[in-house]
Amino acid sequence: MHIIINHSILEIVEGDITRQDTEAIVNAANEQLRVGGGVDGAINRAGGPRIQEEARRIGYCPTGQAVITTGGDLKASFVIHTVGPIYKDGRQGEPELLASCYRESLALARARGIRSIAFPSISTGVYGYPVADAARIALGKVKAYLQQYPDIRLVRFVLFGQEAFEAYAAALGELAQE
Repeated sequence: MHIIINHSILEIVEGDITRQDTEAIVNAANEQLRVGGGVDGAINRAGGPRIQEEARRIGYCPTGQAVITTGGDLKASFVIHTVGPIYKDGRQGEPELLASCYRESLALARARGIRSIAFPSISTGVYGYPVADAARIALGKVKAYLQQYPDIRLVRFVLFGQEAFEAYAAALGELAQE
């Protein structure tokens, strides 16, 4: 399922982000850039030790920001690590921080000349962000970015599980109507 924005594709798929052939994939990291569970653990296992070695040298990434490392053994050449907010009640700046994750990741990709990128659903796992709310923020921020900067040709959301896919599909359907 996809929509076209300018000449860029914004698409959603259900699958494994570690198997994507985009130039970069995005990791839902923690501030210390240490290997965690979920998406982070999967990316580090599949990508091998070079990713964590570079992340260790970087050392820290504040919530809402992004840093970049090699893709290690992944098909993707780069991993962009971004730190999503831990969801409390949606009134503690979480929507702004989540939007910043997407904006900063796309800006970093654009600065590196990356033209294709795959995102997971940031903050919706152990950080507890409601998936439907996160989907609207994520897709809305990416759409706005691509309207302004069409040099990224493909943004793919790789979703784990039917619930996440359905939430993103509903949000993408809403965006297509705008």
